[in-house]
Formats: sequence, structure tokens, C-alpha cells
Amino acid sequence: MVKKIYQNPEGGLNEKGRRYFERKEGGNLKSPVKTGTNPRRVSFAARFGGMDGPEKDEKGEPTRLGLALRAWGFGSKQAARNFAATHKKS
Repeated sequence: MVKKIYQNPEGGLNEKGRRYFERKEGGNLKSPVKTGTNPRRVSFAARFGGMDGPEKDEKGEPTRLGLALRAWGFGSKQAARNFAATHKKS
């Protein structure tokens, strides 16, 4: 679980969170790619389209999974799976 100060309320990490993980783990995280067929976006769609868990909680609010999908420009896990299947290199 990531601390709230590192989470973007619209999904994913904020800039402070990306810098934190760069320092802590040596990662090179970048912000979401919202449109197009960028290989990072295709990879995200393939990973997150197959994730377990609901996109909305019992109150109807989007979960972190649902917010992350939206931040990358997908309305649902199914939309992400379809996008990945269409644009994945064989």
C-alpha cells in the first residue's frame, strides 16, 4: 500500500510519489500516457486488464484499480484487454 501523500487522487502516483520510488528503489517511473499506442500504454493495458479485484467499491466509488485505468484512458478492464489484444506485437 502506498501512502496517501504519494497517490494522485485521479489514479496512480503523483510526481512526489514517482520521485520517492526513484530514490527508494531506483525506479524510473513516468506519468501515464493517456492516448495513442505508445508501448508503455499497451503494456499497462495488458497488465491491468487482467488484474483481479473490482473497479468500484460497495459504495459505487472507483477503486485505485479503476482510477488507474481511467488515468491511462481506459473505461474498464475489458476496454484495456481489448486495446492490448489489438495493439500487442506478436
